[in-house]
Amino acid sequence: MKIIKRKYLQDIIDVVGTPDIKVITGVRRSGKSELLNMFKNYIEEKDKKSNIIYIDYNLDKYDYLKDYKELIKYVLEKYDSKKNNFIMIDEVQMCTDFEKAINNFHAENKYDIYITGSNAFLLSSDLATLFTGRTYSIEVYPFSYKEFLLYYNLDNNDENFDRYVLEGGFSGSYLYKDIDKKYNYISDVYKTLIVRDIVQRNKIQNIPLLYSISDFLIDNISRMTSYRSITNTLNTNKVNTNDKTVGSYINYLCEAFAFYKIRRYDIQGKKYLSTQDKYYLSDHAVKYAIQGTKNMNYGNIYENMVAMELIRRGYEVYVGVLRNKEIDFVALKRNQKLYIQVSDDISNDDTFNREVTPLLQIKDAYPKIVIARTKHDTYQYEGIQIIDIANWLNN
Repeated sequence: MKIIKRKYLQDIIDVVGTPDIKVITGVRRSGKSELLNMFKNYIEEKDKKSNIIYIDYNLDKYDYLKDYKELIKYVLEKYDSKKNNFIMIDEVQMCTDFEKAINNFHAENKYDIYITGSNAFLLSSDLATLFTGRTYSIEVYPFSYKEFLLYYNLDNNDENFDRYVLEGGFSGSYLYKDIDKKYNYISDVYKTLIVRDIVQRNKIQNIPLLYSISDFLIDNISRMTSYRSITNTLNTNKVNTNDKTVGSYINYLCEAFAFYKIRRYDIQGKKYLSTQDKYYLSDHAVKYAIQGTKNMNYGNIYENMVAMELIRRGYEVYVGVLRNKEIDFVALKRNQKLYIQVSDDISNDDTFNREVTPLLQIKDAYPKIVIARTKHDTYQYEGIQIIDIANWLNN
C-alpha cells in the first residue's frame, strides 16, 4: 500500500521529548499503525542516539509479551542508559493490563512513550482513568480530499472531486479498483468497528437495536435530531427502545469515532442549546457502503465533508442558531470564528438567498462563507465569501 506523508507526523514530532504519554487515536483503519511506523522511521533517521523499543502486537513474534509483567521485563532488557529511549507500541490493548506497564514506564521517567490501540480500549474518556501520567492525544482521521489527491497524484478538478465524493477517505479501499469492492471494504471496517469497538467493550446484548440506531443516524446525517425523535421513529417501526438506551448507544458510536456530534449554539444569546444535535459520519463514504447510492442527497454529503474537514483543521464546531434561522456551522479556534453555510447548488436565486440571508443577519465582523458546488473561483457577495467546495477542501 502506498504511504503518503500526513500532517499528523508533524503533530507527533512537535511533542518529542515531552513527558506526556502520546496516544494515537481515531476511527478504525484511519492509518494509526502506519503513522506510528512513519514516526519510527523518522526518529531512526534524525536521532542517531535513539534507542527505539518497538512492539507490534499484530505480529506473532510479540505474543509472549501479552502479559504486562513480561512487557515490563522486555523493555527493561532493551533499555540503553546512553541513548534516548523511545517506547512505541502498536495495538497496546492486546497486552493484558497494559495500563500497568505504561504507567510503570512513565513513572520511571526515562522513556518517551507512544502507543496506538483499539478504540474499544483507548477512548478519550478513559485516558485519565487508565494512565496516571498526563496524556497527549493525536487523533487520526480518514483521508481528506487533499490527501486523496496526493495519494493518487491527481489535480483538483471536477472529475477527481466527484470521485472523492464517492470513494471517501478510507485509504485501505483504494487498493480495490472496483467501486463495489471498495464499498465492501468500507462496510466490513464499519461492521468490525461496531462489533469489536462497541459491542464487545460495552457488552451489548441487543445488537440489532444498535444497528437500527446506526442506520437511522447514517440516514439522517446533517439533520437535526434528538434521542426522543429517534426513539419515536424506532418504536413506530416496531423496534422497542427508550430514550436512555438510544442515548447510550449513540454515545458508544461517537466514542468509537463512527460519528461526531455537533451541538447547537445560540449566536445572539451566546449559549449552548440542548435537546437537539446533528451527527456526522467520520467518513461520508460509509453512507454509500451501508445504504447504497440511490437517492443521493449531495447537500447532506457536502455538509458532512465540510464538518469533518473543520474538525480535521482543529476547529470546535457548532450548529449556529440565530432567531429562527440556522447557520450550518459556527467554527471556533482560539481567536478565530467562521460562520459557514453549505449547499449543493446555489445557482437558483431562491436557494442562494436562503443560504446568504442568515449570514447577512449576523452583525459581527467575523468571516462569513457559503461553501457550495459553484465550479467557479471564489467571489464576494455583500461581504460573504462564496467558495467552491472542492477548492475549499483543497486549500
